[in-house]
Amino acid sequence: MLKVIAVIAIVFVVVILGGGLYTLWAGGDVARTWSNRLMRLRVLAQFIAILLLMLILYFSQAHH
Repeated sequence: MLKVIAVIAIVFVVVILGGGLYTLWAGGDVARTWSNRLMRLRVLAQFIAILLLMLILYFSQAHH
């Protein structure tokens, strides 16, 4: 179950990254309002994804 949540978190990071890069590429008002906000959200999502991956590694080693 934890592995599925980690995959979802990684997909979420990729989607946010794509959206942030698109807003930077689009420029104008869209970039001013969304690019920085999306990149901050990406950093938070990456932190959560890395934390989940570390938990998976920890628990998979603890049971062996």
